[in-house]
Amino acid sequence: MQHFAENLTFDNLFQLRFEQLAATGFPLKSKWKDFFGNNYPIVLELGCGKGEYTIGLARNYPDMNYIGIDIKGARLWRGLKDAQKDQLRNVAFIRTRIELIEHFFGEGEISEIWITFPDPQPQFSRIRKRLTHQRFLERYASFLKTDGIIHLKTDSQLLYDYTLEVIRENGHKLLVAKDDLYSEEGEDVVKRICTFYEQKWLALGIPIKYIRFALSHEQA
Repeated sequence: MQHFAENLTFDNLFQLRFEQLAATGFPLKSKWKDFFGNNYPIVLELGCGKGEYTIGLARNYPDMNYIGIDIKGARLWRGLKDAQKDQLRNVAFIRTRIELIEHFFGEGEISEIWITFPDPQPQFSRIRKRLTHQRFLERYASFLKTDGIIHLKTDSQLLYDYTLEVIRENGHKLLVAKDDLYSEEGEDVVKRICTFYEQKWLALGIPIKYIRFALSHEQA
């Protein structure tokens, strides 16, 4: 409960119930540049958990703005504290369900989306819960720039294969697909941030998979 109370003190955390969104809308929709005070590109991380990846991106790329989204306030508290400690002014967090995401952003407002190690939802009955399901891609298309990019990092072969199939079936543009990201030498911005659990999986010999793609807005 302490974390929930402290969350209310952060000016870079936004949490609205659906009833509030439906009644008044989100005040920063299409106006996020006013919050950040600049015109830098805005990047989302979906299901950001404790915000480790969001914070890592913000530290590495100060000329970009980052917004982490998760439903768990206790998780977000850690990212909020880290942003506060490092005095990062290019970070914000939203506590909401991904199903409501289009309420928070205007057309063409977002430049990139990161989906980092989401629940692969392995049961067939939960396939529509996968964050790369076409129903979610349609939501992302409502606010992603026409040339905007979606990144997926996962340890799940099932989600990797499934996402490639969604891209193919819906005419999206596959840019990069690596079924073992760290098997290749050389610096890569995708390798620059390696989270706690990512390091744990690597130590267990589990390959990390990566996909980068652009939406076909005609299909999405």
